[in-house]
Parts: sequence; structure tokens; C-alpha cells
Amino acid sequence: MNAARLIACHECDLLQRETVLTGGATARCRRCGAMLYRSPPASVDRALAFTLAAIVLFAVANAFPIVGLSVNGTLVETTLFGAARILYDDGVWPLAGLVFVTTLLMPLLDMAAVTYVLLPLRSGHVPRRPDIVLRVLRRVTPWGMIEVLILGMLVALVKLAAIATVVPGIAMLAFGAVMLLLAAAAAAFDHHDIWTRIDIARSVASVPVAPVVPVAQTSASAPTAARAGLFVCHDCGLLSKPASHAHEGRCPRCGSHLHFRKPGSIARTWAFVIAAIVLYIPANMLPVMDTSSLFGAQTDTILSGVVYLWTSGSWPLAAIVFIASIAVPMLKIIALVFLVLTAQLRWRWLPERRTRIYRVVELVGRWSMLDIYVITILVALVQFNALATIKAGPGAIAFGAVVVLTMFAAMSFDPRLIWDAMEPDHE
Repeated sequence: MNAARLIACHECDLLQRETVLTGGATARCRRCGAMLYRSPPASVDRALAFTLAAIVLFAVANAFPIVGLSVNGTLVETTLFGAARILYDDGVWPLAGLVFVTTLLMPLLDMAAVTYVLLPLRSGHVPRRPDIVLRVLRRVTPWGMIEVLILGMLVALVKLAAIATVVPGIAMLAFGAVMLLLAAAAAAFDHHDIWTRIDIARSVASVPVAPVVPVAQTSASAPTAARAGLFVCHDCGLLSKPASHAHEGRCPRCGSHLHFRKPGSIARTWAFVIAAIVLYIPANMLPVMDTSSLFGAQTDTILSGVVYLWTSGSWPLAAIVFIASIAVPMLKIIALVFLVLTAQLRWRWLPERRTRIYRVVELVGRWSMLDIYVITILVALVQFNALATIKAGPGAIAFGAVVVLTMFAAMSFDPRLIWDAMEPDHE
């Protein structure tokens, strides 16, 4: 690796020299503190081993029931796919699709993409079209929510224990193991390291490698990639020079579309945030569950579910559900409005703190799916016909839409806009 090679921070656009790291070290941006790249020890071997083990256990988790519910000798069991299918059969297909995508499809695509890339690299070969596969991997990773599913299962078990005898299934343990293995694989997998290995393998095989930008080609008075007239690829991290007077292009290494800033970032973020604000009201006012039993019908909102957990003595779970399902979506919307407004008005106030807020918004948004998974498990298991049945209510669809919209809003926002106001041109 060339020690004089330039890299740019994805969050503040600052140009910095890339240096060789020792095993396990992490390089962070000297301006905003964002992680630039890592040097995980034995990254390929460890990530591949964890991923292959996760694939095996993922198959086991989907082949056996997650949990069963026994009432008067009648046992109702469900797999995760079966739970999504029950939602679909009940006519709540948006919720069924969301559960299927976030707990089955995206984790499977994630594991398949990692395996496809790492298996050939382990033997020194480059897989066919790694650019497409790695691009897909970056897109699907945020939408795999196995860890949120596990917490949702635990909350559902507490609620089910008050109804009947709960029989935990093999799949619950398997999903827990998958969660740990995927976390370990993600910790070992580093996109920067993978692209470096691909470049080395291509150079050994005499395949043309995309040129890098050395320090000598960039003036010291241009501390950011945009001021230096350089594109930074968000998929592979390569810096490249655009054609004369061009405001967009393609990465010479992975073929991704390149822009100095995300196109229409402010407008798209506003659109997603406003839609989330509109749906947040019915998500909390309308029932998320409709329960029918011998004792009559009952509707539950998100807040009434929190109250039930609290009064039943499960106050830690009540606090978790309240934070994940009520506080986090509301605070995330407020934070996104604050970020996009200050970026649009080009405020120069505390850019480091605003960048940290952006990271927190990206980190916690997925945990709002907790209540969706609780509803999914309850709907799938409480199906005792005349005795008791639970169906998802319209509030659950609105709430799921709020979670998705806020995640899209965070992805649409370009944090480099926070730092653009700090440039000399805007003094």
C-alpha cells in the first residue's frame, strides 16, 4: 500500500494520508472522529468462518419452530416464515413483507455476499464482479435486523407467559447464535481491507488496477475532496478526478455513480421526514393489535402495551419497549429535522456534535422495529379460534412505515453538508 495515498472522510470530506495499520488498529478522521478503516487480524479467515457458521444455523433457525404456545393440550407453533405468512393471510401484507425482508431476505443476502467475496479471496483469487456484490452488501446490511428480532422474541415471551404455557423452540437458540456470529463477522469484515486485497490480487494477475490519487497531485490549500476537485466513492473509498467541469461520474474501480455531494440530499431527507411525521400520529393513536377472546374484544396501542408490561412487573422490558418504540422514533424525527435544517441554513454551530448526532440516528433507528416483531410473534401464536385470536391493527402498518421512512431519511442525508459551511468560501 502506498503510504502517500490520499483518502477522504465519508462524513466530513477531509483529505488525509492513508497509513499502514498494525493488526487490530483503527484509523479515524482527525477532524470529525469518524472511522476511516481498520486492520482486523486474520479478517478474511475469521469473517468467512463466522459467516459460514451463521449460514448453517440460519438454515436450522428457519427449519424449526421459534416458540410454541400450549393451551388445554393444544399446541400452536410457528416458524419465522410461518409468522410472516400468517400476517399476509390476514391481509396485513405490508407488515408481512417488512418482517420477511428484514429478518429473512436481507440477512440471507448479507451472508451470501460475504461468502461469495471471501471464498475466492482466501485463495488469492478475485471473484467475478466483486464491485456489484460489495455494493449490494453495503445496501442490504443496514436492513438485516436479527438482533432486534431476538429482543422482540423475549418481549413476546413475557406477554405470552400470561396467556398460556410457553414452549421455546430450537429456532430461538439458533437465531441467538446467528445474531452473535453475524456480529462477529461484521467486526472482522472491513470493506477497505477487502478492496486492498482485490487490488493486490488483480495486480498479481496483471489486471489493470484503478489509479489512486497521491498527495503530490493535491494542493495543501484544499483540505477537502470537494475543494480539491476529487470524487470520493462511498462504496470502495477510492478518490478519483472527474472529467473537466463534470459534477458526476463513475468510479474507475467499482463503477459506482460519483457525486461531490448526494444529489438532492436536503429535499429527499425533508420528504422522508415529513412523511414520517404524518404517519407517527396514527402509529401511536391507532391500535397495533386487536385481541378477540371469550371475554370480549380488546385493542392495544403501543403505549398500552408498555403499560401492560409495567403493571405485570416486567418494568425493564417496559422501559426497553418504551424507549425503542416511542422515544426513539420521536427523538430520531426531531434529530433529523434539526440536522437537515441546520445544514440547509448552513449553520457553523458545533459541527462535531451534529455529526455525532447523525451517527446516533443511524445507529438506533433499526431498534424501533422491536414492536413490529413482538406483534408478529403474538399474531402467529395466539390463534385458538373461539378461545382467543390476535390480529395486527392498522397502527402497526403506520408504525412500520415510520421506521422505514426515518431510516431512508438518515440514509439520504449527507453529513458532509454539515462541514461545508466551515469552508473558507463561506466565511
